[in-house]
Amino acid sequence: MAETEKEQTEKLFYSISEVSEMFELNASTLRFWEKEFDFLKPAKNKKGNRLFAQKDIDNIAKIVELVKQKGFTIQGAREQIKNGPADSISSNNTAEVILKLQQVKEKLIDLKNNLK
Repeated sequence: MAETEKEQTEKLFYSISEVSEMFELNASTLRFWEKEFDFLKPAKNKKGNRLFAQKDIDNIAKIVELVKQKGFTIQGAREQIKNGPADSISSNNTAEVILKLQQVKEKLIDLKNNLK
C-alpha cells in the first residue's frame, strides 16, 4: 500500500535544477545535451523553464551512462543510442553480471578458507 501512495505522489515534471541534482550535472550540461540529442525534448512552460518528464530523465540516464561512466564522446553516445542501445546494454549488463558473480565467488572462497 505504501508503494501506491508513493506512485501517486511522484511528480510528473521536474525542473532543470532537480534533474541536475539527480545526476550531479550542471544545468548548462543538460541544456547542451538538449541541443546535441534530438530525442531529449523537455517541455517548457510559459516562462520558458524546462520541465523534464520521466521519459526525459530516462534518456538523460542513458546519456550519463554512456558519456560519464563509459567514456563515450557525444557523437559516440549518439550513435550508440541510434544503433540500438538494447543490444549493447544487454551485452554490457552480461559482462557486469559476470564480473559481479566472479567477485561473489572470490568472497565465498575466502570465507570458506577462513572457516577451515
